[in-house]
Amino acid sequence: MADIPTNLSLHPKRGTGKRMGFADIFGQDSPMHLQAYRHLIWDWNGTLLDDAWLCRDIMNGQLRQRGLPLLSQQKYEEIFDFPVERYYRAVGFDWSRESFQEAGTEFIAEYEKRKKECSLQPGAQVLLERIAAGGRSQAVLSAYSHHSLDEFLDHFGVRKHFRSIAGSRDHYAAGKVEHGLKMLGELPVSPRETLLIGDTTHDAEVAKAMGVDCVLVPCGHNSRVRLQACGVALVESLAAIRLD
Repeated sequence: MADIPTNLSLHPKRGTGKRMGFADIFGQDSPMHLQAYRHLIWDWNGTLLDDAWLCRDIMNGQLRQRGLPLLSQQKYEEIFDFPVERYYRAVGFDWSRESFQEAGTEFIAEYEKRKKECSLQPGAQVLLERIAAGGRSQAVLSAYSHHSLDEFLDHFGVRKHFRSIAGSRDHYAAGKVEHGLKMLGELPVSPRETLLIGDTTHDAEVAKAMGVDCVLVPCGHNSRVRLQACGVALVESLAAIRLD
């Protein structure tokens, strides 16, 4: 990681005694500093795990089998969405010919076979270690199956960095709001001390529902243009997340 500048902080506004708001401090593409946060909630797929390329490759295999147009990286990032069933319809799946459950199970079976071809995002391992060493707690909130998520975190040797993890009860990726609210209720920190870090517009929606700040990273499943439209902080990569 590059040297860490210290010219930005979340101290009270001079003369007001009030803590500066998130929008007052962070413009899009500014470095993200963590002074104000005691707890970080991470998305997994696309944010910490570099798997968007695999998801697109598997989907293109499904589309090819059905004679449907394939997805370029740009098109994938433009239309990938939650709930995932909506994304399947957007790429051409016809539920009068098959069910979403059948198509989704087909996808996840191939994903489970190939998921270890993926690696963590550049800098993710070191960043998680440094955050943990600095005394902040961390959690993972994912639409990925809870059981599979727990095993995959162990595979990369990062499970130890997380106080809690919350994944989906199934593999159909309907969304994360319910699990996010439950997780927040179980944490010994306030929402104003919590930051959610993700790579999709849904992560911004989840953060809003939870009442926590959000920073998005255009390194995964949604395009920079879509993330910019969310009106939350945006950083170029995990390397722009600074500890002080």
